[in-house]
Amino acid sequence: MTAPEQPGKRATYYRLLRYILPHLGFFLLSVFGFALVAASQAGLAELMKQIVNAIEGGDPSSRYFTPLLLVLIFFGRGVGMFIGGYSMARVAHNIVLTLRCQLFDRLTVLPGRYFDANDSGHLISRITYNTAQVTTAVTDALKVLIREGLILISLLIYLLWSDWKLTLVLLAVCPVIAAIVVLVGKRFSRLSGRIQVTMGDITQISSEMIGGNRVMRSFGGEQYEKERFFRASKNHCRQYIKLQATSSVVTPMLQWIVSIAMAVMLFVGLTFMQTGGTGEFMAYFTAAALIPNALKQLSGVYAKTLKGLVAAESIFLQLDEEAEEDSGTHEVDRVAGRIDISGVNFAYQGEEVAILSDINLSVEPGQTVALVGASGSGKSTLVSLIPRFYDYSEGSIKIDGVELRAFTLQSLRRQIALVNQNVTLFNATVLDNIAYGDLSGAGRDSVIDAARAAQALEFIEQLPAGLETVIGEEGERLSGGQRQRLAIARALLKDAPILILDEATSALDTESERKIQQALEEVMRGRTTLVVAHRLSTIENADKIVVMDAGRIVETGSHSELLARRGHYARLHAMQFQDAQPEQS
Repeated sequence: MTAPEQPGKRATYYRLLRYILPHLGFFLLSVFGFALVAASQAGLAELMKQIVNAIEGGDPSSRYFTPLLLVLIFFGRGVGMFIGGYSMARVAHNIVLTLRCQLFDRLTVLPGRYFDANDSGHLISRITYNTAQVTTAVTDALKVLIREGLILISLLIYLLWSDWKLTLVLLAVCPVIAAIVVLVGKRFSRLSGRIQVTMGDITQISSEMIGGNRVMRSFGGEQYEKERFFRASKNHCRQYIKLQATSSVVTPMLQWIVSIAMAVMLFVGLTFMQTGGTGEFMAYFTAAALIPNALKQLSGVYAKTLKGLVAAESIFLQLDEEAEEDSGTHEVDRVAGRIDISGVNFAYQGEEVAILSDINLSVEPGQTVALVGASGSGKSTLVSLIPRFYDYSEGSIKIDGVELRAFTLQSLRRQIALVNQNVTLFNATVLDNIAYGDLSGAGRDSVIDAARAAQALEFIEQLPAGLETVIGEEGERLSGGQRQRLAIARALLKDAPILILDEATSALDTESERKIQQALEEVMRGRTTLVVAHRLSTIENADKIVVMDAGRIVETGSHSELLARRGHYARLHAMQFQDAQPEQS
């Protein structure tokens, strides 16, 4: 097996080959199978000699031996093809399985900034499409390389054994063939990279349209989405046609060069070749005639390998991404819930403008602290630092006096229950969505109690199969308020000492919100609760209200204290009150 010439590709190639080691037995078995196929090709040339000699009146026993030899050759070829093809397929698909699982597993531990920098369409395409392309390098290309390579070697050995001087004429074109393959391979590499990018674009556009189909329909975006998808698909098609055009030119060109060499061989052979008879002559040129087919197959191997290696490079790039920092060793069963934030600054990676500046805040165990402010003021970013979805650049955040980085990530996040504004549900049953992850061992009664506390049990009991109802992707069979209540039920079931509610009631109607607020007030007792709220009416009873503006804390106090100051909070409250008046009239 010859590695590609480019240094980067060679390193990727060798790294990919290391994935064969756990399946070395089946790989060697496939080599043995293809060796039988290669031997059968040389055997066909020898068979031609026996047939010609039999026709010319050789040994009478050859009329029995030659047909038997024909059957044996093709039997051996068939056995070899099965052993080689089946064994290589097992190796290849196990490698793809390993890569796919490694990619997915890596995504589960990558930091939030990685998902911010990479759109979901290209990440999904890498798992589905790129891993499939690796199959071309591992299965198709490697299979052809071994099978046709061994066939070519066996035929050349036969030719050299028959007449080594004449065989040198054929070998003279090998450098020309190699040069063409390398030049074309570079073009294949460029086109393969473009094809993978355009496939990622197609996946991304499709994912966005499917996820946002209601927005598309309500705003008349059908034509826009059709045109956007057509442009991406056309671009992908254009790159693929270029790839096929290059492939279609290379094979005839190589066969034409080989045919010239064979024509010279034929002329020299007819003029100068010293053989023992017609049988030897026919056997020699039968073997030579089989070489172009092997070269035809091999000519596409380099391109297929490069195509797979371009995909492998993108896969290894993701596998080499640094996981979330998890160097802490502190573990605790349950914290008291005191949070101390001191001098915290935060900016997203690659950006100079700070999202949070000089944040100082203390939250006592069991206290409810509300974060309010205009959109973009940094409220959600601040609460995202507590479970370490992002790491702050300066300052410190402590829970019960212990710096966040000192905790193991698993221990830290077990202390926190989170309900986001954007609810995430899975295409599973209601029960599995509430008792998700670490909560999967919770008893059915506990799930029912959590659903009841979240004001969700009533609608759950009306579903066709109750808790066993499959709710569809992202809970598409439920209303926005119902989805929100399931997310709250999940958080309640976790029974964590710290509760983060990031616009947790934003998707609820007034009636549902009132019920949820009553449930949350009961649940928040004894828990440290951080509430990110837009509707100020929902947080008037908070122990402390923190007002943020442009990434800074500008006011802190109770509802009545902040109104009396007539500052930022009072202005926000007045604006919301004015907006609410028309609804009440």
